[in-house]
Amino acid sequence: MSEPQPSRRTLPATAADTTATEPWPVRVLTMKISDYVARMPPVWVEGQLVDVKRRPGASTAFCTLRDPDVDMSLPVACHVRVLAGLGDAVHDGMRVVVRAKPEFWTKRGSLQLNAVDIRPVGVGELLARIEHLKRVLGAEGLFDPARKRPLPFLPRAVGLVCGRASAAEHDVVTTARHRWPGVRFETRQVVVQGVGAVEAVTAAVRELDAVTDVDVIVIARGGGSLEDLLPFSNETLLRAVAACRTPVVSAIGHEVDSPLLDLVADVRVSTPTDAGRRVVPAVAEELTGLRGALARLRRLVAGRLDAEQHRLDVLLARPVLARATLLIEQQTQAVDAARERLRRALAVRIDRASDDLQHLRSRVRALSPASTLERGYAVVQKADG
Repeated sequence: MSEPQPSRRTLPATAADTTATEPWPVRVLTMKISDYVARMPPVWVEGQLVDVKRRPGASTAFCTLRDPDVDMSLPVACHVRVLAGLGDAVHDGMRVVVRAKPEFWTKRGSLQLNAVDIRPVGVGELLARIEHLKRVLGAEGLFDPARKRPLPFLPRAVGLVCGRASAAEHDVVTTARHRWPGVRFETRQVVVQGVGAVEAVTAAVRELDAVTDVDVIVIARGGGSLEDLLPFSNETLLRAVAACRTPVVSAIGHEVDSPLLDLVADVRVSTPTDAGRRVVPAVAEELTGLRGALARLRRLVAGRLDAEQHRLDVLLARPVLARATLLIEQQTQAVDAARERLRRALAVRIDRASDDLQHLRSRVRALSPASTLERGYAVVQKADG
């Protein structure tokens, strides 16, 4: 009698049905992903064309389509005729739009695009996209002059975002230190062009914004083509700059270059050299201004002292101040005169009172019986009175 065969395990129908005890094998997951991707319709994708490979005699060409803002890419396969449609202008970093059908390779577990059409992105299209983003951000108020902050007079430290060993860094630092030798820089050297530029510059800006001593941030880059300066019109970077608590100076390109960063930043300068002039004052100019202020202050103080001296002289010229004891002498004389008048008045009153007393004494004596007897008269009474 033959042994019974083990029953085949029933796999979960969907990803939501899987558990730790009922998982999918890797092959099932890759097949599910492949089936899902296969149902996707062709899609238009934008990016930069790099690593173009065309083997002689082969009908298929290969390349890579990478995102210009972040470090992400996808392999692309296409017929040589599709790539030939770009002509001889094909070069690494070329911005294109690709119409492709996504395909998932189950054995490698990787995604690939099978391109049926590749078109270059012209300057006109790039400008149109920048203009559209400009309208969107403008409507949100990111360009409003009321939200722009003034630069500090003398920053404790200047944050500088620039390319590695770039002329822009040299121009900013040299100019600033010529004007104010003691200026201190917090420099972040990053990629400022091509893949990863947006991510690197954004991270550097946020890092400097978190440094307590950094009072102003300068984003500097030399001139270039419209494609070279595209990272500085990227929405991610622009929103990061708008969110900074630290004033930001845009020093991108030359006078004719105008990335959207110029509109979002608190201050826009024409060149990196001009940025060095704006972020710090000039020692010579400040010393000249200080000397002028001191001279004006001396003149004002001297004029005030002269005016007060004149007022004091006028006051001292008055008799009461010319002879400081005059008022006391006048009051002393008045007191003496009043005392003399009082003495005379009192003497008169005493004399009058003395005369009145003498008259009364004489009258009393004249009426006294003793006085009558003294003149030879007598008053005789009986015993009964």
